[in-house]
Amino acid sequence: MSRAALLQMTSGIDPAANAETLVAAVAQAKAGGAAMLFTPEMSGLVDGNRERALPHYRPEGEDPVLAAVRDAAAKQGVWVHLGSLAVLREDGKLANRAFIIDDAGEIRARYDKMHLFDVDLPTGESWRESNSYTAGAGPVVVDTPLGKLGLAICYDLRFPDLFRTMSDAGATILAVPAAFTRPTGAAHWHVLLRARAIEAAAFAIAAAQTGEHQDGRATYGHSLAIDPWGDVLLDMGDAAGLGFAELDTARLDDVRTRVPVLRHRRAIPEATLA
Repeated sequence: MSRAALLQMTSGIDPAANAETLVAAVAQAKAGGAAMLFTPEMSGLVDGNRERALPHYRPEGEDPVLAAVRDAAAKQGVWVHLGSLAVLREDGKLANRAFIIDDAGEIRARYDKMHLFDVDLPTGESWRESNSYTAGAGPVVVDTPLGKLGLAICYDLRFPDLFRTMSDAGATILAVPAAFTRPTGAAHWHVLLRARAIEAAAFAIAAAQTGEHQDGRATYGHSLAIDPWGDVLLDMGDAAGLGFAELDTARLDDVRTRVPVLRHRRAIPEATLA
């Protein structure tokens, strides 16, 4: 049995304030007996005003939020999945990048979000991630104290082939940090996460942004931990804060024995048009 901590945030337009929340959560996760803390997508900054946000974008090695979390992880001796930060690439564009940080503060893995969210919603909200971000090149699976962790971010959730690739590579846990909008969250968040966990016979951990943000947007919350059978272990509702979930490896073995989907997978050829 292993314990995971999930941080549900309402990140704002000040990276220093967001870093304080993250550092406090690392300490709280350690005090609560967690082996690893999971944080949401865009933990360091949520700001749709590009002109105002621009001065805060830094290369990975100069990002103060990343540095603060690495220091906190080393101080507390706990692993952290930093859900994502907007990181300035060498080509001048941004990456929506997740980090796995070990209990010595070292970066064990990075993942850049592969699927970018471009949409105009009936609410009047418009999201154009491709205007600012470059998509990642491929999936990542990393060893952690909780098991082999497959990395995804938010909109990636809608693309099951990514999760199949990660479970084929041995992932027993799927991490999906997010900043889901309220309409899409209410419609699809729970069902998609449960489906991904069931399809992969794996745990799913999804730390989320929540509430009314300083830049005017609103996010859905409901950070979730789901077991390989699709049962919800934790649903944090819409309040910001820290939650804990127990991951039982015996449950993983039981589900994969009862429904051995990983062994039954076959390569699927292109469809024949009748």
